[in-house]
Amino acid sequence: MQFKQLKKEIKTVTFESVRAENETYFEAVLVKEQLQELNRQLEALFGPPAWPSKATLSPEVQEVIEGFGGIMKGQTLYFVSEPACRVFAMLWPWQDGQHITLKTGQK
Repeated sequence: MQFKQLKKEIKTVTFESVRAENETYFEAVLVKEQLQELNRQLEALFGPPAWPSKATLSPEVQEVIEGFGGIMKGQTLYFVSEPACRVFAMLWPWQDGQHITLKTGQK
C-alpha cells in the first residue's frame, strides 16, 4: 500500500481541521457524521480493523503505534504490514461524542 495513495483517498472525506501532514503522517479531526464514510474507505484500503478484535496485537504492531499514542478501548486501528513498510490508521473518539481524531502513517 502506498501511503501517498492512502492520503489521497481519505482526504476525500471532509475534515474539520488538519493537525499535521507530511510524506509519512497525516492527522486530522472529523465530525461524527463523516465517520461512516471514512470507515468505509479505511476498510476498502486495509480490510477489517486490527483493533478492536478478538486477537491481541502483535509486538510488531504495538511497536509501530506506540510512538503515536498506542491504542485503547473505544478506539479503532487499521494496520497493514508489508515487506517495505507498515501503514496504520487510528481513530480516537473524543469525550464530546461528536469529534474523532484520525492518525494515519507509514513507518
